[in-house]
Amino acid sequence: MELFFEHYALFIPLIIAQFVLLIVAIIDLVRIEKTNGPKWVWALVIIFVNIIGPILYFIFGRRHD
Repeated sequence: MELFFEHYALFIPLIIAQFVLLIVAIIDLVRIEKTNGPKWVWALVIIFVNIIGPILYFIFGRRHD
């Protein structure tokens, strides 16, 4: 049982980072006026493409006018 917790302890920071990225990306998506593409598509990407989705949104989804 001890070995079980040692292995999952390595994933806790990754899970926290994923959750924080997801929340920050969703907040930014709601606040920003225009995006590169429809907002609903970016919301789906952020939510369903795990840790890569929010990163893709920040790189490609935000419009820098």
